[in-house]
Amino acid sequence: MNIILNNSSEEPIYQQIISQIKAQIMNGMLTAGDALPSMRVLAAQLKISVITTKRAYEELERDGYTYSVPGKGCFVKGQNTDFLREENIRQTEELLRKACERAKLCNLTAEELKEIIDMLYGGEM
Repeated sequence: MNIILNNSSEEPIYQQIISQIKAQIMNGMLTAGDALPSMRVLAAQLKISVITTKRAYEELERDGYTYSVPGKGCFVKGQNTDFLREENIRQTEELLRKACERAKLCNLTAEELKEIIDMLYGGEM
């Protein structure tokens, strides 16, 4: 499992961990039954507090992405593919909302924005 933290980000470290683990689950890099590193191991790898990894793991479990087995560790929970798709759509909508806000700030028309999206989506970068 690969997690990269950005200390200059406004996003808290525990939230960065959550976001990256969720992304790895949603894109299939982590699958049902996969074990996550122990809280202590992850904390040591990332050079952060165990309390931070504990908070991230607790929120992942609360959100239904993982489950814990006492004495064994934390594991990726089997996911409903419809749920994962909806989560990806929700995240895409949020990013597009931010892009629309930014486009309006520089007086970009909807048509110009659509052209940019078509170019990026088609890989014509």
